[in-house]
Amino acid sequence: MTQTNGKYTTTDAGIPVESDEHSLTVGSAGPILLQDAYLIEQMAQFNRERIPERQPHAKGSGAFGRFEVTNDVSAYTKAEVFQPGTTTGLVARFSTVAGERGSPDTWRDPRGFALKFYTPEGNYDLVGNNTPVFFVKDPMKFQHFIRSQKRLACNNLRDHDMQWDFWTLSPESAHQVTWLMGDRGIPRTWRHMNGYGSHTYMWINESGERFWVKYTFKTDQGIEFFTQHEGDQMCSMDTDYHTRDLWEHIRDGDHPSWTMYVQIMPYADAAGYRFNPFDLTKVWPHGDYPLIEVGRMTLDRNPTDNHTEIEQAAFQPNNLVPGIGPSPDRMLLARLFSYADAQRARIGANYQQLPVNTPRMAHPNSYTKDGAMRFVPVCDPVYAPNSKGGPVADVASCGTPPSWYADGEITRTAHVSHPEDDDWGQARALIREVMDEPARERLVDNVVGHLLNGVTAPVLERAFGYWRAIDTEVGDRIRSGVQAKKAMADPKAEEQGNAARSGIRKKS
Repeated sequence: MTQTNGKYTTTDAGIPVESDEHSLTVGSAGPILLQDAYLIEQMAQFNRERIPERQPHAKGSGAFGRFEVTNDVSAYTKAEVFQPGTTTGLVARFSTVAGERGSPDTWRDPRGFALKFYTPEGNYDLVGNNTPVFFVKDPMKFQHFIRSQKRLACNNLRDHDMQWDFWTLSPESAHQVTWLMGDRGIPRTWRHMNGYGSHTYMWINESGERFWVKYTFKTDQGIEFFTQHEGDQMCSMDTDYHTRDLWEHIRDGDHPSWTMYVQIMPYADAAGYRFNPFDLTKVWPHGDYPLIEVGRMTLDRNPTDNHTEIEQAAFQPNNLVPGIGPSPDRMLLARLFSYADAQRARIGANYQQLPVNTPRMAHPNSYTKDGAMRFVPVCDPVYAPNSKGGPVADVASCGTPPSWYADGEITRTAHVSHPEDDDWGQARALIREVMDEPARERLVDNVVGHLLNGVTAPVLERAFGYWRAIDTEVGDRIRSGVQAKKAMADPKAEEQGNAARSGIRKKS
């Protein structure tokens, strides 16, 4: 038996193992024995070593670091994590949205940007993307949106026709689709992209004053992106390029950082604002609510076991500490339930006892008990209220719960309309006021290439109308580009590339 560094193999119970190579058999040529407990342990554990991947955001990785407050925003929030001079440990996870765990890092896709702050008041989780908006504004459509970006049920293939079918029937997607098809749809690395909380949250100060807030994390490395061609090339060269890049830079001491800013809206402004400030498909113009610096996030430690520290990291926006609360954003309110529920289904009821998820600066005193894989001992009393010395609610620290006024009949309708509550205006402004002409040209080329990949005639016509509604000139250029490329296509290659898909459409 070869042995190095004084370390010997054991079973998971710590019992020394006789061999890493040979099973117990009856003689050298006889059958394997069921009594070989180590062999059984190896095979049984292997069969169970995968946990279900996340529904969206399956492919990703991350690192650990710290958040340092550099500015005084205590006038807006009493949350300890954002008080002057505070440094808080955290874990960050970056991801793609639509792809599975084995998919390429450089597909055109939004990138997840999830943070867990280990604060003295408990864990504070902020989940977002590298875009400040999202495709839908009502959670009823979220599951359908994700399925439209995944795979067809019949042949298990990704399908651009399905994607554009959903997008063109959901005009509120226009702003996010414009971001996605632009330069930031394929960041060069995770280090070279911004992060956004996307949702609107509530901040509460020590005096009980309430403010609406949006988060922005600007990369200190600068924004860089891949063109579609470069992203496609990287898919064939290194499917794990973003994961590798982050790992190697942190390993080599080149620690990436992001400066965190917030936009603050006075509580009373929301009711009369020109569009619904809680609409996840909208941004707040910086001219109305400028960026205010809060602090800097730095990532300086790689995980030692990716499964334990990153794959099992459970981010959930319902982890809100005193001084931070939700808003009437419908997508956020639904996510307060759905994320935690997803973690219980994916990892287990006691997922928050795993080291990466357990609070590090606060001691949990809950009445949660039992369940699979629970290992933190439970002591009586296990109920509340009680007269046996169990924990009691901390009304003084928490204060009044985050709240806002709401009334009306129970209904299934869109938000009450504000003067500028249209689906196209901010996407148009992104094209006209943010992009320069080379960026618009790349946007047109990206959309043309995407639409040429199996999008059927009825959906294609809707897509042309969709882009003309965003911007007439860009829409016309997209139509012309698709028509020109179709005329140039090799008929045999077209037939081969779409034979199966065409057959599916005809049968349906």
